[in-house]
Amino acid sequence: MALFTKICGINDPVALETALEFEADMLGFVFFPPSPRNLGIEAAVTLLNEVPSGTDRVGLFVDPSNDQLDAVLGKARLDLLQLHGDETPERCRAITIYFGLPLIKAIKVSGPEDIERAREYEDIVDWLLFDASPPKGATRPGGNGLAFDWDMLKGKSFKRPWLLSGGLTPENLAEAVRRSGATAVDVSSGVESAPGRKDPAKIRAFLDTAFSL
Repeated sequence: MALFTKICGINDPVALETALEFEADMLGFVFFPPSPRNLGIEAAVTLLNEVPSGTDRVGLFVDPSNDQLDAVLGKARLDLLQLHGDETPERCRAITIYFGLPLIKAIKVSGPEDIERAREYEDIVDWLLFDASPPKGATRPGGNGLAFDWDMLKGKSFKRPWLLSGGLTPENLAEAVRRSGATAVDVSSGVESAPGRKDPAKIRAFLDTAFSL
């Protein structure tokens, strides 16, 4: 069975075209200025308009205000919101009620207690996403190319589907899936030639591997 796949940090037409050609299920677009993958609203709209129905468009935000979400959603067509900051369950509930869009909540993992903390969000969000905790002094909560101990997820079950993220590459994807039991995966820096610069060959290799597992 092929893995469910999300390519995050799409910020140029070639990366978009490649991810679509090789049938990624979700595409992520970053709205967080400190990230090298950050998109302005107008640039995002140009890319989002090229995404056909059937491929989910995900907007990634970090502790967004309602004003920021309003500004983006007033122009950009998004199917889901990914919250990658320190949003509480209460804040997640408020966002989904106000904006009426499904949510992906990123959980930053450094130990088993973080895996269990995800259960606080199970009745509120639509997807969970497990990513490695950022290193000390990092300016962004994800996209740092770091992995956590995938074995911590093995055998775990949740009320919601979940994505494995953090440090995934075409080369380690099979091992990550075997050790974690993931059926859905998210990649960003692992398919880049430099921070914020997607590599079409790596996108293809990642998706080809995902479809073969």
